[in-house]
Amino acid sequence: MGKWTRRGFITAGVIGGSALVIGVALRPGNRNDEVAALVAQPGDTLVNIWVKIAGDNSVTVIVAHSEMGQGAQTVLAQMLADEMDANWEDVSIIEAPAHDSYANYALPYGFVFGDADVPKVLVGTLSGVFLQAAKAMNMQITGGSLSIRATGVFGMRVAGAAARQLLLEAASEAWGVPISQLRTDRGQIFTSDGRLAAPFSEFAVAAGEKTPPHTPTLKTPDQYRYMGKSLPRHDLPAKVDGSAVFGIDVMVPGMKVATINACPTFGGTLAGVILAESLPAGAQVVELDDAVAVVAGSYWEAQRALATVQPEWDLPEHSGLMQAEIYEAFEQAIAEGLDAGAFKSEVDVGDSGRVIAAAAQRIDVTYRAPYLAHACMEPMNATAHVVDDRCEIWVGTQNPLGTRHAVAEALDIPAANVIVHNHIMGGGFGRRSIYDATIQAAKISRSAGVPVKLIWSREEDMQHDFYRPAFSSRFQGVVSSSGIPTAWRNVFVNKSEPHEAPHIPYAIANISIGSIDLPMPIPEGPWRSVDSSQHAFFTESFIDELAHAAQTDPLEFRRSLLQEQPRYLAVLEALEQASDWHKPLESGRARGIALHESFGSIVGEVVQVNVTDQRLVVERVVCVADPGFAMSPDGFKAQMESGIIYGLTAALTGQVEISAAQAKVSNFHDYPVMRMKDSPVIDVIIINSGAPVGGAGEPGTPPAAPALTNAVFAATGQRIRELPLSLHGFKV
Repeated sequence: MGKWTRRGFITAGVIGGSALVIGVALRPGNRNDEVAALVAQPGDTLVNIWVKIAGDNSVTVIVAHSEMGQGAQTVLAQMLADEMDANWEDVSIIEAPAHDSYANYALPYGFVFGDADVPKVLVGTLSGVFLQAAKAMNMQITGGSLSIRATGVFGMRVAGAAARQLLLEAASEAWGVPISQLRTDRGQIFTSDGRLAAPFSEFAVAAGEKTPPHTPTLKTPDQYRYMGKSLPRHDLPAKVDGSAVFGIDVMVPGMKVATINACPTFGGTLAGVILAESLPAGAQVVELDDAVAVVAGSYWEAQRALATVQPEWDLPEHSGLMQAEIYEAFEQAIAEGLDAGAFKSEVDVGDSGRVIAAAAQRIDVTYRAPYLAHACMEPMNATAHVVDDRCEIWVGTQNPLGTRHAVAEALDIPAANVIVHNHIMGGGFGRRSIYDATIQAAKISRSAGVPVKLIWSREEDMQHDFYRPAFSSRFQGVVSSSGIPTAWRNVFVNKSEPHEAPHIPYAIANISIGSIDLPMPIPEGPWRSVDSSQHAFFTESFIDELAHAAQTDPLEFRRSLLQEQPRYLAVLEALEQASDWHKPLESGRARGIALHESFGSIVGEVVQVNVTDQRLVVERVVCVADPGFAMSPDGFKAQMESGIIYGLTAALTGQVEISAAQAKVSNFHDYPVMRMKDSPVIDVIIINSGAPVGGAGEPGTPPAAPALTNAVFAATGQRIRELPLSLHGFKV
């Protein structure tokens, strides 16, 4: 997630070389027998591997994505049910098992091809190629805002339409009526004259024996029944009544509970353990490579026992590393790269170096963004039971299939001997795509000889995260005497994904964008919107700086540079109207604007602030988003709101300071998150432009920080180039 590029995927051989051939052997074909034992109950019939029909005509959609609060499982089922013409009231959802047969080929297929017009003759072969690739990569990931725009578009819709076609073929054969004289509606098949009618279930067995078509006819938007509608989410009732089982709720017979203390210095290892004279009765100490754990009858008992254990650590050479040194190293590397022209160039239009060198005045500034924790409300946990060479796992993970293989590798046992029971999650944001806690639980269980639920303390969760990377990014720009920007040069550290995150949509004649590699020994991982969260802050702040230098309204400045970008212009103009951009505000109040495209969606936000005596209050956020088409408007709006809150939290107070190669945070008192009482009014407007379907879970986050800091500048004249705002004397 967030580490692929389309070019890299192809050149790695996934669809390169001799793999791209038209051959029946590569096509997935009918795989129902392969998976029936995994998902079917007595009386169920698999029409294809993603949908089954019971004797009572109820339909179960099998979804290859985790549920971590985003509601994607419901929307994916909604897309399949619409194409199938199922009756929504008869639809239920189960999550696909962590098994190679349910590797999600639609993810890489959608990632590589997107809205490309692939010849129909190649689709079956390519589906087979990507199925093998997904199996090889243990791909069942929920992340990258790919659930709806990849699995939904290239998986669920196709599966639903294919199931409908197979059912029609079976009915045609049973009734001796041409398919052209049949129609489907809400789980029923009818002849056009109304003479015959029967439920889907009557033809399910015959349909399930057929090979699903790879290119069934899909509905057009005017034919949608469920897509584009806000249907009730299937996961919410259990969350409301308390019956939902999260990973941390799991109970297994004979289970004990463990908690853990990992080396506080990143890269350190466990040298030894000094035990208290007597551990609490029944407590057991387990030593790992870089941590010590205690197993006891309850979490409280395990924590009390762990407090009596004194681990000794072997520290790495970098154990004195400080945050200031990291930024200094970043900025020295950028300066040297700029001076020598030695940086990896990814955008090079015109000759920005010549224009900047010849300019009488230039803007030359550096922006910084800190390490950030994920701060999931449910701390990391996993339950494991290892017996000989077999392991059973209960966990909330963003990649169940990846978890299965990672645990197998860590325990040196066959992946076929690992069973993963995936649960809903109390937040993921990328953190639960990493398997560290699950592997620890498995190792502790093997050592203890009993089922073990490992629960990290909140402190452990904060101090041993895989953080959003810290960044430095330097900009140089020139604005002509007529107020037109003529040069944009940007060099930053440590290029990652998405590839286009630092790119800009603005029509500037001379643009240079590049990076310097300078990795740090700090654990890093995917964080909501990946690198778009940093780069949007940098680029949308700097375009505001250029607007100020041009003495032009920031919205009008952007408009002038987006004349060849109709989707951006539509978002900007809707934002202008909805936010009352030109309506004057009283002293101390101001608005800021930011636009950013990520994961296929263009999102613009206007933040209104009130700054009085350094007390900063975020009063209102107006968000306009173009996701191409919102499959569930309420769900999309909820994701925008969630992303905005996440982005505002990061901008206001989010910071993991590194001190002596350790994370200088411990809990929510020193890593505060936005509470309900501080949340602004948020208005979300959706533009269904008809562009390819974009993501929802992440695109709302990137514009939040720059829109906020641009508003602060408008209110106070203070330009914020380093986050969070709490560093700059504001009371937030």
